Amino acid sequence: MMQTAVAVLFARADSHYKTMHGTDVFDIERDARTFSGGKPVVAHPPCRGWGRLSHLAKVRPGELDLGLFAVDQVRRFGGVLEHPHASKLWAAAGLPAPGTRDHFGGWTLPLYQGHFGHRAPKATWLYIVGCEPSQLPDLPFDLVLPEGRVDRMSGPEREATPPIFAAFLVEIARRAGGLQ
Repeated sequence: MMQTAVAVLFARADSHYKTMHGTDVFDIERDARTFSGGKPVVAHPPCRGWGRLSHLAKVRPGELDLGLFAVDQVRRFGGVLEHPHASKLWAAAGLPAPGTRDHFGGWTLPLYQGHFGHRAPKATWLYIVGCEPSQLPDLPFDLVLPEGRVDRMSGPEREATPPIFAAFLVEIARRAGGLQ
């Protein structure tokens, strides 16, 4: 069976995505802004300028634009954008709150990365275009979330995407494939 190629935008240089079959990974060296389209995407734009503690963040010039760029790519080519649950990107880009849709057919799925192997619960919102809720891959179900705290983790550990979560996001993007 042929798998849809997926572009992963704004991945860490040491990302698990680089070992996954069928992924075209754009890290800091490759620069996601060079993505020419034609594939569904998994987008992890920088969140420090959009988060609850953005007033304390050292945001680089143009960094906030990367979030808006990522939203545009998901809307144009289908796929999924991952950001913290309190991200101000939702309001800035007109992304739908959970339970609603935007005029691109996009919707928001709230979840915890702790269910996918993160050491902390890490509340996260996914903006999804091109994959309906009934088409989602199976979600892990566990009544217990890890008790770790993101604010007590190193930067790389906070930012890392657990392998199970990465596979889940890539599968969402594959199922959204072909939307243009």
